[in-house]
Order: sequence, then structure tokens, then C-alpha cells
Amino acid sequence: MLKRSIHRRLFSSALVLAPWALSLTLPAHAASATVGQAAPDFSATDTSGQPHKLSDFKGKLVVLEWTNPGCPFVRKHYSGNLQGLQKEFTAKGVVWLAINSTENESSDYLAPAKLAGWMADKQAAPTATLMDVSGDIGQLYGAKTTPHMYIISPQGQLIYAGGIDNIPSARVADIQNATNYVRQGLNEALGGKALSVATSRAYGCSVKYKDKA
Repeated sequence: MLKRSIHRRLFSSALVLAPWALSLTLPAHAASATVGQAAPDFSATDTSGQPHKLSDFKGKLVVLEWTNPGCPFVRKHYSGNLQGLQKEFTAKGVVWLAINSTENESSDYLAPAKLAGWMADKQAAPTATLMDVSGDIGQLYGAKTTPHMYIISPQGQLIYAGGIDNIPSARVADIQNATNYVRQGLNEALGGKALSVATSRAYGCSVKYKDKA
């Protein structure tokens, strides 16, 4: 009887605590950024250890690019001149933040110096390449693939989320026939126009998030 009584009390306590425990874990998954609303702020260090905060770039267009050099879709776009797109728009004052949310137990993980070396080899030109090993930023934005692209207005509003273009393949040859939603959106935003495509389906490799279970 005593054991049953203790068991009942423990079970009852678990029922009381469960909703509280759930409230601690839900926000991490429910706080994903939404197009048309304020882009969630975040802080991260780049591959050289320098800190960056999204809100520091308010007043400028910002691109967020989720990346992972181990992904063939990422390699496709860097073989097809994604670095040229970065150079084109950073020269116009756009801030371009490449973000790597690959957890450090993944075979795709690259330490900051190696990631910086890969970007240099590709002659990539983002404003900064940010490390998000915890996956907190990626989950905050609901980033699901590499690449997964976002555009934030100078006012801090998320105005685009989705794929880099409209042909979901890993073939470099398809790039020339695709509509690049990022180029299109940035040109429209720089021209003071509303984006003709504000959301699209992202495609690529799944983001290798740290298991937080």
C-alpha cells in the first residue's frame, strides 16, 4: 500500500509539472519568424570570433543564407556563382549573413577556421559567416534546408522566406533557367517595391541540427 501511495503521489506530481516543462520547450519551436512581421533579433559570432547582432544592421536590407558546405545543393549554388550574387548586392549596401547551424557531432560540421577556408576557396563574399552550432538561430527562423534564404527590410521586417530559386535540383545547369527569388526580391526592395514573391518552398539538404531531446 505504501508503494502504491508513493507511486500515485509521484504520478500526480508529474501531471502538475508536465505543463510547466512543456512551456519551457515549446517556444523554441513555436517562435519561428513570419513573413510580414518583425524579424527576431539574434546574436552570433562569425568564423573569426567577432560578434554580430541582427539589430545592429537596422536601416539596411539584410539577407540570411543558411549554408552547409557538405550539402550538394549548397555546392551547386557556389559553383553557379552565388558568390557573385553576394558581391553584387553587398556592393549596393545590402548586409549578407551566411549562417551555419550544423551541429558539431555531424560529419558535415566544419570548425570556424575550416568553414572560413572553404568560403575563401569559393571566393564567397558575405558580410559575415556566422556559427550557430546550437541551432538556436536556425530554429528561431524555422530554417529547414541548406540553402534556406530570408530577406529582412531596413525597418526590420521579414519580407522573404524560402528557396533561392524556383528549380529544386542539384544541377548547376538549371541555375541559368531558374528565377532567382533572392535577386528578384532584393532588386524590388531596393527599388521601393513590394516583393512579387514573398514566400516560396525552400529546397536542399536538411539542416543538421543538434538533438535537443
